[in-house]
Amino acid sequence: MDIARIEAAAQRLEGHARRTPMLGSPFIDEVAGRRVLVKAECLQHTGSFKFRGAWSAISALPPEVRKRGIIAFSSGNHAQGIAAAARAHGAPAVIVMPSDAPAAKIAGTRGLGAEVVPYDRATEDRDEIGARLAAERGLTLVKPFDEPEVIAGQGTCGLEIAEQAAELGVTGADVLVCCGGGGPTSGIALALEARAPGLRPRPAEPQGFDDVKRSLLSGRIERNPQLSGNICDAIITPQPGNLTFPIMARLCGPGIAVTEDEALRAMALAFRHLKIVAEPGGAVALAAALFHGAEIEGDAVVCTVSGGNVDAEIFARALTLA
Repeated sequence: MDIARIEAAAQRLEGHARRTPMLGSPFIDEVAGRRVLVKAECLQHTGSFKFRGAWSAISALPPEVRKRGIIAFSSGNHAQGIAAAARAHGAPAVIVMPSDAPAAKIAGTRGLGAEVVPYDRATEDRDEIGARLAAERGLTLVKPFDEPEVIAGQGTCGLEIAEQAAELGVTGADVLVCCGGGGPTSGIALALEARAPGLRPRPAEPQGFDDVKRSLLSGRIERNPQLSGNICDAIITPQPGNLTFPIMARLCGPGIAVTEDEALRAMALAFRHLKIVAEPGGAVALAAALFHGAEIEGDAVVCTVSGGNVDAEIFARALTLA
């Protein structure tokens, strides 16, 4: 993985992905105790950064391979990104989704024309299911994070962060990234290394599912003891990827873990003061910026709001905390 692959992905994404805005609010700054720049990937196509990686991976396939179809496994955001990108390329898509994924994400994936295959994330292995269906149907598996072209696509967000932060006069700061398996964190890290070395990427995760934070501390891949039981469904993964972890270990600062309540409060503040809708997993980096200031260095911080696909019930719960 290198910057050339990310730049190639950016060329394929030109005219297809949105250049999402970098937002700020004096009130958000006051709560955080420093300037906060929010990269609003919740405004990307399909409501999350995952569209970037999906388009990058599918557009890189030979046409005859795409025609046979794509398979992916996802709790919802990668699913919708793959479904949208596959449909745009005229390719069928099959998505293996946990049965407890938010209803909005399941409906959104089906609405984009994909076939949804449910599974129990606590008792079944999504990798095994995906590999089996790929072999049976001749489909190409596009993994959610441990895939070079997916990482490259997510890295295009890092190119934008580097440009937008510089335009706003920020050349040295922590960049907090909502982190599951590490696709966006590693892609953004590679982009910042090449384009804005003064910006330091750092993973943000839910407490109890902070495998990347623990892996960075130990220097080896650590696995989460459980695979469900947190509202931040979008970033609950078993462990960092074999491709993503070495990149994060080389380029990232320490991780930050936030509580469910902090994620919900961040969602409420983002809606009230930035006028954006965030899902819990997409709000953990903002929660880290707002409520873990003692763990952050510098007068400014950049954070991603990586997804906005949230069920109404959870969003209503968050708004009671505004």
